[in-house]
Amino acid sequence: MCVLIFVGNNSATYFNTHSLVTCILNFPTSRGPMVGILKGFLGLTSAILTQIYAVMHTTDQTKLVLTVAVGPALVAIAMMFVIRPVGGHKQARPSDKKSFMFVYTICLLLAFYLAVVKLAQDFMKLSDNVVNILTVILFVLLISPIAIPLALTIMSKAENPIEEALLSEPLTQEASTSQEEEDQPHAILSEVEEKSKDIDSLPPFERRNSGPHLGDNFTMMQALVKADFWLIWISFLLGSGSGLTVMDNLGQMSQAVGFKDAHIFVSLVSIWNFLGRVGGGYFSEIIVRERGYPRHTALAIAQILIAAAHFLFAMAWPGTMYIGTFLVGLGYGAHWAIVPAAVSELFGVKHFGAMYNFLAMGNPTGSFIFSGLITSTLYDYEAEKQAHQHQIKCEGPVCFFVSSLIMSVLCIVGAGLSLIVVHRTRRVYADLYRSVHT
Repeated sequence: MCVLIFVGNNSATYFNTHSLVTCILNFPTSRGPMVGILKGFLGLTSAILTQIYAVMHTTDQTKLVLTVAVGPALVAIAMMFVIRPVGGHKQARPSDKKSFMFVYTICLLLAFYLAVVKLAQDFMKLSDNVVNILTVILFVLLISPIAIPLALTIMSKAENPIEEALLSEPLTQEASTSQEEEDQPHAILSEVEEKSKDIDSLPPFERRNSGPHLGDNFTMMQALVKADFWLIWISFLLGSGSGLTVMDNLGQMSQAVGFKDAHIFVSLVSIWNFLGRVGGGYFSEIIVRERGYPRHTALAIAQILIAAAHFLFAMAWPGTMYIGTFLVGLGYGAHWAIVPAAVSELFGVKHFGAMYNFLAMGNPTGSFIFSGLITSTLYDYEAEKQAHQHQIKCEGPVCFFVSSLIMSVLCIVGAGLSLIVVHRTRRVYADLYRSVHT
C-alpha cells in the first residue's frame, strides 16, 4: 500500500506540474487566472469522480478504484497529441478577457452545481434516472469551455484566414522560423549589450558574482541562493501549512466546541477552498496587470484572512466555526493560485517545474510542524487533563485555544514576509506594468 500511494502521489505531482508549466507558457499574460482555474478544477476532481462512481449504481468499491486508475490515464493519453506550447504571447486577443470570464463563470456554476447535487444525494433518496440526468448535466458543464476555441476558430476563418493559419500552427512552418531567425539575433544582441553595460559598470567583486536578476530565467540552484525565493517559501509554509492544519483537524475542532457532525464544515471548506483558488488568481491578476502592484500583495491579504480565522477559532464565539472555515478556505486556496504565478514571473518559466515543486514542499512541512508538533501536542495535553474513564478526549474551546493563537501570530509573520517580498519586487512588477500598458 505504501508503494502504491508513493506511485500515485508522484504521478499526481507530474500531472500537476505538466499542466501548470504548459499553461503558463501558453498564457504568459494571464498567469493568475490560468493557475487559479487549474487549481480550482483540481479541488473539484474528487467530487466529479465521486459523481461518476454514483452512476455505476454499485456498492463494489473496486470499480471506483478502477475508474480512478484508468480514467485519468486515458485522458492523458488522448491529450498528449493535442497539448503543446503554442506561443500564446503572439496570439493575444482583445476577447481573451471575455473568454476567461466565461471559464470563470463555468467554474462557479460547476462548484455550485456539485454542492447542490451532493447535498441532494445526502438528504434525499434519488432514483437512478435522476442520478444519470445529474451526471449528464455535469459532463455538459465540464466540456462547455470548448465553446471558446470553436467560436474563435469560426470567427478567425470568417474574418482573417491568415490569422487562423497562425493560430493553428504558431510554432511551425517556414514563415515563423524565418521571422524568428530575423528577430532573434537583434533581440539577443541588444540584450547582451545591455547586460554587458550593466556588468561593466559594477565593481570587480560584484561583477564576478553577478547573476540573473528577478524576472530572468533562473536555474534551481540560482534560485536557492536568492533571499526572495526563501522569503516566498517561508511565507508559503506559514500560510498554507496553518490552513492545512485546520482542514486536517476540522472534525476534532468542531466536536470540541459542541458540533456532533463535522460533515457540513468539510463540505463548506472544500467549496471555499475552490473559490479561494479561482478568486485568488483573478484578483491577483487585477493587482498586477491593472494596478502594477506585486502579486504578493494579494498573498499578504490572504494570510491576514487566515490569521483572523485562527483568532476566531481560539475565541470560539457562536458562529465562529462557519466564519473561520470560510476565511481559511479562501486564504488557503488563494495560496495555490498566487504563489505559482508569482514564482514564474520572478524566476522565469524555464525551470519553473522544479521550483514549483520545491515550494510545494512547504505545504506538508508546515502541516507537520503545525499539526503534528504544535496542535496535536497541545490537544493531547488538554485531553489528558480532562481524561475520565480511560477516554482521552478534549472538549471545550481550550482544546485549540493556544495552538490557534500561535498559528494566528505566525500567519501575521507570514503576511509580513509577503510584504517584504512586495517591497523587494516592486520594480520588477512596475516594469511589467509599463510593458503591458505601452
